[in-house]
Amino acid sequence: MDAQTTEHADVVVVGAGPTGLLLAGDLVEAGVRVVLLERRAGESNLARAFAVHARTMEQLQIRGVADELAATGTTIDELVLYGRAAIDLSRLASRYPSLLITPQYRTEEVLTRRLHRLGGSIVDGSAVTGVAQDADGVDVRVRAVDGSERRYRASYVVGADGVHSAVRTALGLPYPGRSVVRSLMLADVRLTDPPADVLAVNGVGDAFAFVAPFGDGWYRVFAWNRSHQVDDTAPVELSEVREATRRALGTDFGMHDPRFLSRFHSDERQVPSYRVGRVFLAGDAAHCHSPAGGQGMNTGIQDAANLGWKLAAAVAGWGGEELLDSYQAERHPVGRQVLRSSGLLVRLALIRPRWGRAVRNVVVAALLGIPAISAKAASVISAIGMRYPAPPGSDPRVGTRVPDVALRDGRTLADALRGGRFVLLGRTPVDLPGPVDAAEPREGGERERLTLVRPDGYVGWAGPADRFPAWAAEYFGRGTGLAPGAGSPTPSSGAGIG
Repeated sequence: MDAQTTEHADVVVVGAGPTGLLLAGDLVEAGVRVVLLERRAGESNLARAFAVHARTMEQLQIRGVADELAATGTTIDELVLYGRAAIDLSRLASRYPSLLITPQYRTEEVLTRRLHRLGGSIVDGSAVTGVAQDADGVDVRVRAVDGSERRYRASYVVGADGVHSAVRTALGLPYPGRSVVRSLMLADVRLTDPPADVLAVNGVGDAFAFVAPFGDGWYRVFAWNRSHQVDDTAPVELSEVREATRRALGTDFGMHDPRFLSRFHSDERQVPSYRVGRVFLAGDAAHCHSPAGGQGMNTGIQDAANLGWKLAAAVAGWGGEELLDSYQAERHPVGRQVLRSSGLLVRLALIRPRWGRAVRNVVVAALLGIPAISAKAASVISAIGMRYPAPPGSDPRVGTRVPDVALRDGRTLADALRGGRFVLLGRTPVDLPGPVDAAEPREGGERERLTLVRPDGYVGWAGPADRFPAWAAEYFGRGTGLAPGAGSPTPSSGAGIG
């Protein structure tokens, strides 16, 4: 490539949806030179996500924008399944024990404002036409809306460009899976008689409907009719949406004046590898799920939270190959779990025989009536209970999420993590390497034990205070990413440290 016509960056992120926006913001905040490319040349009305789960809100709190997003929507304390069973979210051990209902474009707006405040920007109207990598970097070819071409050279590239990812296609990666629901209808409508609850959702075997508010008098409706499944390109009539909604929910709420009608299909797919050399995939480019449970966008945002600090470490020179490999080791199993859980929810929703739905309702209600099972379901669907694998012999806390505890200096842990910092929780003073800050919990701090919290809020290391200095000097100083010090537990790519 001609150096005079090539723009250079540390990282090129492709796709300015929620995943790409959070990732780009994290990298900019860490001092990484980032180019964020977006194929769309303007606002899109195709946002399908409406649910922001507790763990995602915690990640946004670390970045200082959770309250800003919360102001755009409405929270619900339980997630109702199949008309009668409910997952209680109010008991989650989180600052956000609920589900925030707000359209995806509001999340994108909040993350875009954050990116701009940090000094980042989006290159709109940029369609990726090629990706090629070598031992030293990655070249990205882009076509602008006016037909001109640009080229970028970066140390790393992240494809966060959705189900039809141009980056994944350029890599030649398969995207195995299948369609689980065909001919889903989308409609943005006004309602004469809106639902009494924030959400209205139900499936009756032959029909399914979901109704959620945008918050400005408009409602997004997802509807499906088993007896009328046609190609995605077939036009949608409001009468079709009304009929499916009436069958599923008993009323169409007087929907009228549609401003948007479309049709799509829902797939379950996951790419085998989230990393190919210097190129990474995140969000829908790496995995897509049924909409049941509202976990798709949330999983992508958490991909970004996991990957961002690792790329920043690699650019800074202390994060090595094992650290980068840990993105696959930690996030691929999570994507697989979400694919399975959301798939189970949608299959149960679409049970066709009346007797089958009756049995489903009784069994699910009975199971969720057991406190331990209800708590487990809430922790799984919210991702609060998600943990990363740890090596044998590690402290049991390694890989687990750390709640946003209050600190003695008046901050919370989320405040201390802001900017991609590690935080060492404990009461014993030690010499700290550059990326680490010390903090003492207001309550419960142990004098003899320390807990190293990663920038994404998970335990990266825990152990006796006398083992930390040597271990940290190796880990943060040698550039291998995961080099244990003498006498320390040996970390690995699945250790939750990297």
